[in-house]
Amino acid sequence: MRTALVTGVTIVTTLLAQGPWSPDPLPARLADTGGGSQLITAVAPGPGSTTGRLTWWDRRAGRWFEAGSADARFGSNGLTEGATRTQGTSTTPTGLYELPYAFGIRSAPAGTEYRYRRVTDGSWWCQDNASAAYNRWVEPLPADCAPGEAEHLVAYASQYAHALVIGFNYAEPVRGRGAGIFLHVNGRGATAGCVSVPKRAMREILRWANPRRHPHIAIGTESGALAVTRY
Repeated sequence: MRTALVTGVTIVTTLLAQGPWSPDPLPARLADTGGGSQLITAVAPGPGSTTGRLTWWDRRAGRWFEAGSADARFGSNGLTEGATRTQGTSTTPTGLYELPYAFGIRSAPAGTEYRYRRVTDGSWWCQDNASAAYNRWVEPLPADCAPGEAEHLVAYASQYAHALVIGFNYAEPVRGRGAGIFLHVNGRGATAGCVSVPKRAMREILRWANPRRHPHIAIGTESGALAVTRY
């Protein structure tokens, strides 16, 4: 008994001498974080998951620190590789993306520094592959964008109370890849491909996000082919 006690004390003493054990925070394990000092990670347990965790991070003095987190929802058909996604599949695209601007039906939360565009009755997001405005905010709806192939933003009172545009298929849109992928407020359940969080969390994120720090969002799974650490 005395030998076991001495051995235990020795192990504890050694661990204390080495200091607290702490694994690298998730952003430090990603292949890329976009080069900024703010990052959002949206991680699901697996490809078929419709729920997971969203965390926002700050980089200070060479290390990443968690600034906040919330439960997240994903597409009703789970997640898929963003580079090969097909429009209309209700899947959330994995990858690392810029966050071009914020928008909302409601006013921006106090302290928001991101460019914030207010939704009006004339605000639409064109998802028509035949339109020159594919995957763009349009106001009013152009003649070449069919109403049935566009989202009338004001119609989504809960989801688009506040949102951030996720730069998926945005800079140089590929027809048929997908359009209108946002980080927005929760609706009734899984999304059609976006990432959503509770309203309070979305407001916190908008107050936290600083465009001068170039935040990005990394979306993926905990492990496997779609692991968030690949991006």
